[in-house]
Amino acid sequence: MTVGTQMQQAIAGVQAAATTMKTFALETQDQTAKKEFQHIGQTLENVLQKLNDRNNYINQQEPQYRQ
Repeated sequence: MTVGTQMQQAIAGVQAAATTMKTFALETQDQTAKKEFQHIGQTLENVLQKLNDRNNYINQQEPQYRQ
């Protein structure tokens, strides 16, 4: 498995987790849980941005990893 493939899998996993947290935040009535889910979702969005930045860097520096 190439670095590019592994990075894409990591990005997809974080996207799925962020979406799940946002869904939980929308569905819960517990305000404490809602805030926690929103916070976790935002943290995952920040991680996702960093992973995407790293993926772009990899693609620029290592063209053989492009898919």
